[in-house]
Amino acid sequence: MSKTLPVQKNDIIDIVFEDLTHDGSGVAKVDGYPLFIPNGLPGEKAKVKVIKTNKNYGFGRLMEITERSPYRVEAPCLIYKECGGCQLQHLSYEGQLKTKHKHVKDVLERIGKIDTTVHPTLGMENPWRYRNKSQVPIGEQEGGLIGGFYQQRSHQIINMEQCMIQQEENDYVVNTVKAICSKYGVRAYDEARHKGELRHIMARRGLVTKEVMVVLITRTQDIPNRKAIVDEIVQKVPNIKSIIHNVNNKKTNVIMGDITRTIWGEETITDYIGDVKFAISARSFYQVNPEQTKVLYEKALEYANLNGEEKVIDAYCGIGTISLFLAKKASQVFGVEIVPQAIEDARNNARLNDIHNVEFAVGEAEVVIPNWYKEGNEADVLVVDPPRKGCDEALLQTILDMKPKKVVYVSCNPATLARDLRILEDGGYKTEEVQPVDMFPQTMHVEAVARLSLLL
Repeated sequence: MSKTLPVQKNDIIDIVFEDLTHDGSGVAKVDGYPLFIPNGLPGEKAKVKVIKTNKNYGFGRLMEITERSPYRVEAPCLIYKECGGCQLQHLSYEGQLKTKHKHVKDVLERIGKIDTTVHPTLGMENPWRYRNKSQVPIGEQEGGLIGGFYQQRSHQIINMEQCMIQQEENDYVVNTVKAICSKYGVRAYDEARHKGELRHIMARRGLVTKEVMVVLITRTQDIPNRKAIVDEIVQKVPNIKSIIHNVNNKKTNVIMGDITRTIWGEETITDYIGDVKFAISARSFYQVNPEQTKVLYEKALEYANLNGEEKVIDAYCGIGTISLFLAKKASQVFGVEIVPQAIEDARNNARLNDIHNVEFAVGEAEVVIPNWYKEGNEADVLVVDPPRKGCDEALLQTILDMKPKKVVYVSCNPATLARDLRILEDGGYKTEEVQPVDMFPQTMHVEAVARLSLLL
């Protein structure tokens, strides 16, 4: 006999919000049965309408807040509720930092059974206008081009002139390029019919250098009136250094295609994180919030506590961002990354900074690092910065076999961080401390750096 649920569809009930989900919805429980309700904040009391029930959880709609959180604020963005790009604009920044700290601490305790110091989240002085890359899907409306965001749960483009978390200069660049392309008769890509030309406009800007790159992503090999468009972009966009044409003729949601060509200026722009210089191409993975990236990497460097004698391995090294920070303090750094283009960028960035005590290898960290270990390349310090899925089991086993004195774990997903720390602790390491860093204000994402020491 099936168990009767404590709530039914269309019930209107009084609840207290206890937590937030990964997408920013409030969580309330009725006799242990979770309800997920958008726009609720922890500690608030509210009337909600139950709109859907499953066996193990249900969904509701907020009808009235009867007791407000002291951290509730009015979202400054006019399209906040429609967009979905941010989840926390209705929560004050102080509240966001506390929420992210609690999330990291709770997940470490619940999933990893990790008992350690979790420091308060390191936030930004100004938690707005921080993103240095804007990539906007293009559509058509009343004969002209529009660009903005996809409405939630649809592929309908809503026109947007500004975004509160993008650099204002990039808003200007996208709007200007959109108007120029529209003026010269460029048609937007029609997803349903696989017709038209312009799919996306991307703008990248160096936070320190102010250099700007424009990327036009089209379905077609050619851009109508290309020369006139390029000339006008150069005339109207300050600090323009690079205009790139990328061709993506596939029926896909992936933004960029395989063909990339420079149609004006340089192939790359440059920027700095701290005193390390980076060349950024259209396809480079480069952190979208360099200001907080510096905070994150300085914390990783502090936790590595290098004295100039150590050999360091940087697993998942990307374009060498952490590796080059470490190389300034270490004897030797070895970086590994599965993406060949990223390793090419990493080697270029080492040359750009005249750094010679770093070597980069292409391959899977869980394959390359065990081979290094067999060849006698042991590490005093091992740094990992894995994707959201966390570290591969083979890599974790290699760390346990290699026994570096210190491990610094940079994480973009507290859940997989907790899982991996548990494995390392069971293998002889102690998690000394964890530092959450807010790389993406107004969203639920949080990064964290963990410092581990080998128990002798």
